[in-house]
Order: sequence, then C-alpha cells, then structure tokens
Amino acid sequence: MKTRVIILILFLVFASKPVVAQSLDTTPKKDTSSIWQLAKHDFRYTIKGVGHSLTRPLHWKGNDFAKLGILFASTAALSLADNPVRDFAQNNRADFPKAIRDFGWYFGSPQNYFMANAGLYSFGLLTKNEKVRKTSILIISSSITTGLIQSITKTAIGRARPGSDLDHLDFSPFSSEARYHSFPSGHTVLSVTMAHAIAKQFDNIWVKVGIYTVGAIPPISRLIDDAHWITDVAFSAVVSIVVVDCIDNYLNAKEAYDYPKKKKQISWNLRFGANQIGLVGTF
Repeated sequence: MKTRVIILILFLVFASKPVVAQSLDTTPKKDTSSIWQLAKHDFRYTIKGVGHSLTRPLHWKGNDFAKLGILFASTAALSLADNPVRDFAQNNRADFPKAIRDFGWYFGSPQNYFMANAGLYSFGLLTKNEKVRKTSILIISSSITTGLIQSITKTAIGRARPGSDLDHLDFSPFSSEARYHSFPSGHTVLSVTMAHAIAKQFDNIWVKVGIYTVGAIPPISRLIDDAHWITDVAFSAVVSIVVVDCIDNYLNAKEAYDYPKKKKQISWNLRFGANQIGLVGTF
C-alpha cells in the first residue's frame, strides 16, 4: 500500500513539472513570506473556497436552476443505459487488466488520495511555488466540497449497488447498509476532481487528454468491479467538474495566488436535447 501511495505522489509531482514548456512551472519564485505565513494563507483560502462553493446555490438564478434540472433529467435519461453498460462491463471484465483496476481503486481511495495531495502540497509549500500550492489548494477544497455532497447524497438517496443482486431502480433512503450506497460514486468524485484541477494548469491539449485519461481509470474500474452504475459515475463526474470550476474561478477572482493566469480554454455547459445529453466542453 505504501508503494502505491508513493507512486501517486510521484505522479502528482511529475504532473506538476513542465512538460514541453507547459504552464505548471515548478521553479521556486522569490518569496519573502515564511513557510508558516504561506501555510496560513493557504488554509484560509481552503476554508473560503469550500464556503464559497457550498453557498453558491443561495445566489443561483433561473438559468442556474435550469442547469440543475438538466443535470437531473440527463441522469434520469442515462439510467436507461445502466443495465446495458453493466452487462458490457461484466462481459469484458476478464479482458480488463487487473493492475489498472487496482490502480483505479487505490487512486480513488480517500486515504491514498489525500496522502498524495499532501505530498503535492508539501512540495509546493517548501519550494514556495505559487502555482503548485494553488493547484493543491484547489484540489483539497474541491474534494472537501464534493466529498460532503457525495456523502450526504449517498445516504439520503440510498440507491442499490449493481453487485448486490438488486435492481438499478431499487432505493432505500437513509439506509445504513453498504449495498444501498451506490449513488454517487466516491471514487469518481475524487479522481475527476484531482484530474480536472491538474489539467486546468496546462495549455497543451494532449497533456490534458493524458491527465483526464488517468483520472478516468477509477470510474471505469468501478464499473468493471460491478460497484456502480453508469449514472453514478456520470453524475459524479459532472458535479466534480462544476465544483472545481466554481472554486477555481473564486480563487482567480480574489487573486489569491500571484502568477500569470491563462485565458479560459474550455467552456463547460450542460446540454439536453433530442440528439445530445450531458456535459459539453467548447474549445
């Protein structure tokens, strides 16, 4: 287990290094602030970021509630694919590499996830690197928010897991049984949150694709392991992306971290129509 955690930390550190002159520069900047002052600054903005994201619904307007309705409608429509996708995943389970499945489980496990991010943050703090610190704070504040959302939702909805011999439309709200804790997917929430937060720091589309590919392993492995339905995974991914973007915009607006900001590369929108459904990114 320790070996896997070390691998995750190394992945995050190397993902934060320049790749063909990419934007996440790890060269320490001259900073007269002490490590303790920087840590206090980061802790303050972690709390503020979580508070901002959790209170955003209080400021929503008509269009925001419409997007929420689209998300729920899209999830309901996608539920028609729950059983077909499950059948496909289970029929091809033997062909899916066990090493990748194991990586997906460990990468999305909370204890390994937060230890890996602690390694990333420590690196940024000790080198006084603004961008690495900001990326780590974006990850942790987004993870706290999405973690709270998924924990409350998982218990309140009480959806049956696919591997429990129950139907995808079986529910037992507020059940303490693990077999009724399928929606949403915790592994997906954490892995997509981290992947999206890191990918936002790069300009090169192929680097982004590589990061998102790694982030997609835990959701796919959970489908292969028969632990979640496709709707659990899809809903979790959308929520994670929305929360990361929300907190990232807040940190940028407050100019919490001093480094050149790149222009927004992708605009994410929820779409629901006759021939398309889900989250659409416009380049």
